[in-house]
Amino acid sequence: MFNYRIRDLVKSNIRNLRGYEAREVPCRIKLDANESPYGLREWDCRKIARLLRAVKTNRYPDPGAEELKRAAGKTFGVSPDSILTGNGSDELIYYLTITFGGPVLYPVPTFSMYGIIAQALGEQSVEIPLDRAFDIEIERMLKAVKRESPKLIFLSSPNNPTGNCFSVDRIMRIIEKTKGIVIVDEAYQPFSSKKGFLPLLGDYKNLAIMRTMSKVGLAGLRVGFLIADAEIISEVNKVRLPFNLNSISQAIAVEALKDKGRLDSNIKKIISERGRIYKEMGAMSGIEPFPSEANFILFKVRDPEGVYNSLLKKGILVRDMSSIIKGCLRVTVGRPAENTAFLKALKEAVSDL
Repeated sequence: MFNYRIRDLVKSNIRNLRGYEAREVPCRIKLDANESPYGLREWDCRKIARLLRAVKTNRYPDPGAEELKRAAGKTFGVSPDSILTGNGSDELIYYLTITFGGPVLYPVPTFSMYGIIAQALGEQSVEIPLDRAFDIEIERMLKAVKRESPKLIFLSSPNNPTGNCFSVDRIMRIIEKTKGIVIVDEAYQPFSSKKGFLPLLGDYKNLAIMRTMSKVGLAGLRVGFLIADAEIISEVNKVRLPFNLNSISQAIAVEALKDKGRLDSNIKKIISERGRIYKEMGAMSGIEPFPSEANFILFKVRDPEGVYNSLLKKGILVRDMSSIIKGCLRVTVGRPAENTAFLKALKEAVSDL
């Protein structure tokens, strides 16, 4: 028998890859993953039952998710031909990188999957640090655009984990100065006071936008949208795996988009609670919350590890971001009672430490 290690057979770019870690930590109140606190349990159970009964589970899903694209087209104000559906935004990032290759350029800190997927596919990734206000360092970005000629530029706005929107004029300069495709990831745009970039799609052929239903209550269904010029959609669709979005996800997502009033109501609740959390955190000694246009708040504390562990002992799970942004934790906006419990526990944690 040959004497070898499986690791020796792995491609070098994968061997050195650190994958995305989505750990499940036991807790009473889960506020770590930017999920909506509102989901299907707020719906009429009979409506859900009717939807599920209508799904033909013995048949493959609609390969093109045509009904879903029509519903999304009405919601976003674009033609269904300008939409590609994915199993969450992650799959769409993967398809974009397979289709166009690298270099892949993005500011940091930001959503980690841009870099992870680029490395997994053996493409060069170029990271440019944000400025001290967590905005795009525009001159460094433009120099990188000129130097690297990136095929793809990912801009998460509102940005995860910082919560802020990037300056519109800086994004526009990048779009106008690159021959590559600029993807504005608007996963958190429903919670933002800004309009977003959908109205500009017709003006810039190299502009693409990503949206998702994961942040508005359907994270478990994994439904994402790539919205772009029909030519971009056509090319990316060549690498899309057949039947990539299951029938149940399609059916429920269609119904959710039709019931936009319910989605909007839940989004307003989250925005209102975000304001309350931010205000109360700002009044606490030793806490520095950063303004947010998303469904989470990044905040700085003197002892992030101590505060994180103190909260966890009380059954409240937040995200420790201190390895990425010094001294920082991130909390997702939950239901009012969850947020009240978090604020009480945070005040006690800071006081104890």
